[in-house]
Amino acid sequence: MEITDLLARPSAPRLRWYVCGLLFFATTINYVDRQVLGLLKPTLEQDLGWREADYGWIVFAFQLAYALMMPFAGRLIDWAGTRLGYAVAVALWSVAAMGHALAHSALGFGVARFSLGLSESANFPAAIRTVADWFPQRERALATGIFNSGANIGAILAPLAVPFLALHYGWRSAFIVTGAAGLVWVLLWWWFLRSPHRQAPLPSPAEDLARPPLGALLRSRSAWAFILGKFLTDPAWWFYLFWLPGFLNRVYGLDLAHLGLPIIVVYQASTVGSIGGGWIPSALLKRGWTPRRAREAAMLICAVAVTSVVFVGTARVNMWLAVALVGVATAAHQGWSANIYTLASDLFPRAAVGSVVGLGGLGGAVGGMLVAPLVGYWLDWSHDAYAPLFVIAGSVYLVAFAVIHWLVRD
Repeated sequence: MEITDLLARPSAPRLRWYVCGLLFFATTINYVDRQVLGLLKPTLEQDLGWREADYGWIVFAFQLAYALMMPFAGRLIDWAGTRLGYAVAVALWSVAAMGHALAHSALGFGVARFSLGLSESANFPAAIRTVADWFPQRERALATGIFNSGANIGAILAPLAVPFLALHYGWRSAFIVTGAAGLVWVLLWWWFLRSPHRQAPLPSPAEDLARPPLGALLRSRSAWAFILGKFLTDPAWWFYLFWLPGFLNRVYGLDLAHLGLPIIVVYQASTVGSIGGGWIPSALLKRGWTPRRAREAAMLICAVAVTSVVFVGTARVNMWLAVALVGVATAAHQGWSANIYTLASDLFPRAAVGSVVGLGGLGGAVGGMLVAPLVGYWLDWSHDAYAPLFVIAGSVYLVAFAVIHWLVRD
């Protein structure tokens, strides 16, 4: 067999799933890079003398940068296209991730985290725009659920790799090795979309090619449904991502060598939720449901399932019960996330999807940015009272669902 046969372009229906696989890989790397700091938090607190409030401000720096850049990242992806824009973004966040190894203080980590937030802001606008370009509406939620499950795989791989690297080669090696993985992805992405004939197979109606002005999007009820939905629910996900290792360390005494298994269990459940959440509306659409009814049904199911996490405070005597409750909540969040992202591509022309997702990302990052220091101060003041935080995290999805239902018109 000739090498050219191996590299031949797959048929159009298969080609878009190859693209989805690359989106999954990028999102996996994105979340590995985010998760490294949370896993190393107990170690760095001892080495550098951090308080919970210091860590809260480091998380704030990431989310501030994420919030500031999100609207621009979406517009830049819509302008530059996904091939170039996505490649540049991943290269920049990989360098920023490796830059954490140069930090020696909370301020240094804050600077590195700010740089990571600026560049990682492009991942979801680029990925959602790519799905809108390559997939018909009936397949978008499933494709989004698949690539979004990379967030969970990243959160599973990180506790496998980071403790090993940190314990054997020092904590700085964890940032360098995980950051370098993104540079490998850039080479694959650039090669895979290397020539003009590898373009999205979907037609591009004229109305989809006209990019609406930002002011028009900000006057849209549908855009505000997406923005407020992200503003209310993203902080819960950030809370699990950045504070779950600390919760397990403070409440159950798990050290770096023993954090991996419960975190893997939580995010393995999230993977199921992400793909399952994308499958639900696809199945309902095949049964004749309208896109809005199918999407809202899936989101309501996820919003109800998330409420399991409010009982974590009563499970302090049993770590695995707490892990199970958090796992159900993170799975439901990822199902919710797959559908709220797809809502943007349902409601807006393809040329506006990156911009809308950027605005929603801004909303989610602002919510997380406001919450992070408050969580740090609360834990310092209350001496690690996590139970009220889990109650809030489990309640906001029903509020967000009500807001979205009210704002989105047929």
